[in-house]
Amino acid sequence: MKIAIVCYPTFGGSGVVATELGLSLSRRGHEVHFVTYKQPVRLETISSHIRFHEVNVPEYPLFHYQPYELALSSKLVNVIKNYGIELLHVHYAIPHAYAGYMAKKMLEEEGISIPMVTTLHGTDITLVGNHPFYKPAVTFSINNSDIVTSVSESLKEDTLKFFDIKKEIEVIPNFIDVSKFQKKIFTDCQRELMAHEDEKIITHISNFRKVKRVDDVVRIFYEIQKKVKARLMMVGEGPQRETAEQLVRELGIRDRVLFLGQSNEIDKILCFSDLFLLPSETESFGLAALEAMVHSVPVISSNTGGLPEVNIDNYSGFLHDVGDVEGMAKSAVSILQDPSILLKFKKQAGEAAVKFDINNIVPMYEELYQKALIKA
Repeated sequence: MKIAIVCYPTFGGSGVVATELGLSLSRRGHEVHFVTYKQPVRLETISSHIRFHEVNVPEYPLFHYQPYELALSSKLVNVIKNYGIELLHVHYAIPHAYAGYMAKKMLEEEGISIPMVTTLHGTDITLVGNHPFYKPAVTFSINNSDIVTSVSESLKEDTLKFFDIKKEIEVIPNFIDVSKFQKKIFTDCQRELMAHEDEKIITHISNFRKVKRVDDVVRIFYEIQKKVKARLMMVGEGPQRETAEQLVRELGIRDRVLFLGQSNEIDKILCFSDLFLLPSETESFGLAALEAMVHSVPVISSNTGGLPEVNIDNYSGFLHDVGDVEGMAKSAVSILQDPSILLKFKKQAGEAAVKFDINNIVPMYEELYQKALIKA
């Protein structure tokens, strides 16, 4: 099958999932064409089964904001016609489903019909999409997609609650390639770059937006380090990094917290981590938690959004109410203080992640693609 995938090319969860999906589909014999404004960060190789098409947006003084949607829909028309694309899979309702719909209508003028699958990832529904300025366009885009999927039951419920949706929404969770991580081996001497032998490594990875509650991460760690020798690895960049750094200074724990910025060595950091903190205000799925779990790292998280579908309470880690810093710290200490309990939770976290292995999830998308082609 020839498939065009539209996604954001960034470090964010939706871009990572879309790219990994495309790579997996190519390994299964499909021809995959990525259409976006920059080569996706996880797309390291281009082959006969994988192509990348860059969307260029010409700058004109007439436009205060350059019309990316127009450029994207025009690029999609060209790619679909020139490469005989059979199916379009867009990630994010806006602007991608909106641009995809416009491409479909332009192609229909030339007698070409192509089905469009839209995957909802979270922010396109719960934050941006629910804004009054965008809500009509999001509703229209979802209802005019041939098939709609969401990455969690929680996100599906939010979509049906916030929008007047006439389409059935299928839940296909995010995924991870378990075998890829099982093959990676790092030596103990590399761990010493981050912490001393007698210190536990606690990690947080995010885009440091307000919704991630990075101040809570720091406060939870502050309580943990009173009881357990530990270091905190803060991985990522974003608007809340400065406030988190300021809080670290105020609490007097600068020597125990490392801000690593954006990193291409996430696997190495998680491999040596003992615990992962994700106290978010909301998460449509919680891909960062799953990436920690596949490295056998227990997760302390909030019980919001799709997180309870990923992090199993008292098995792969613990769930707490949003803002429960004291409870999260207490659970963290209960895992870290006893080596046998830590070992048990590490093992269970790895086992819980297997459910989301890419080989279990990608066939679900293939089945939907066939369904979309039949409907078209």
